[in-house]
Amino acid sequence: MKKKLIVLIGVLSILLAGTVGVFAADSVLKVGATPVPHAEILNQVKDDLAEAGIKLEIVEFTDYVTPNIALSDGSIDANFFQHVPYLNNFSKDRGLELSALDPIHVEPMGLYSDKYTDVEELPEGAAIAVSNDPSNEGRALLLLQENGLIKLENPEDLNATPFDIIENPKNLKFEELEAAQLPRILPDVAAAVINTNYALEAGLNPMEDALLIEGSNSPYANVVAVRSGDEDREDIKKLMEVLQTQEVKDFILKEYEGSVVPVF
Repeated sequence: MKKKLIVLIGVLSILLAGTVGVFAADSVLKVGATPVPHAEILNQVKDDLAEAGIKLEIVEFTDYVTPNIALSDGSIDANFFQHVPYLNNFSKDRGLELSALDPIHVEPMGLYSDKYTDVEELPEGAAIAVSNDPSNEGRALLLLQENGLIKLENPEDLNATPFDIIENPKNLKFEELEAAQLPRILPDVAAAVINTNYALEAGLNPMEDALLIEGSNSPYANVVAVRSGDEDREDIKKLMEVLQTQEVKDFILKEYEGSVVPVF
């Protein structure tokens, strides 16, 4: 009897040790994100991931270059800040092997001004600031074209530059800057085409302050990106599952009131 009791205690000890190990060895998932709205959205799923044994660590970035470099070199496991055209261009230019997962939301890009309240007020030769990365610059020019301010040689070219403008009735001048600098340059230009995350960080309300804004059918949906080959990692699949819930959709709709639009 004593021998059986010792064996039983030993088995229970092993089982308990294994249980403790499961909880003690929660995996850490590092996801890079710009603060608004991406990090805010990720914060909504921390508890859901914790219940699945995954500790979500959000690493905030304030630019559009570092998050992909950090993802490629393994400093983070995924990032959430960009749309597919930007990811594809960046990966091609830098020789990175990164892949896009499902789209989560669209942040409609807008034209903002400290000086004018209507695009009709823009004077001859007005300086317009745009992002200097290829995909966002092309996106800005497409927005201006859709609203009759310019005409591009190829109206569907996602990577258009000012050199592709064939009609420019107001003789607009374009200043190319890093996307994060665009809100700060507003006092020095007639207007700037700004990504919504940077507009929100600067205290701009896209639905109230933008002179022009993309529609919700924009092809520039923001995605989660991972290193190619990591698409089927269980923690990554769980992240995508919790990001595409009704709760997250409701949060986006309520929190951003149309300036960020869920697409799942």
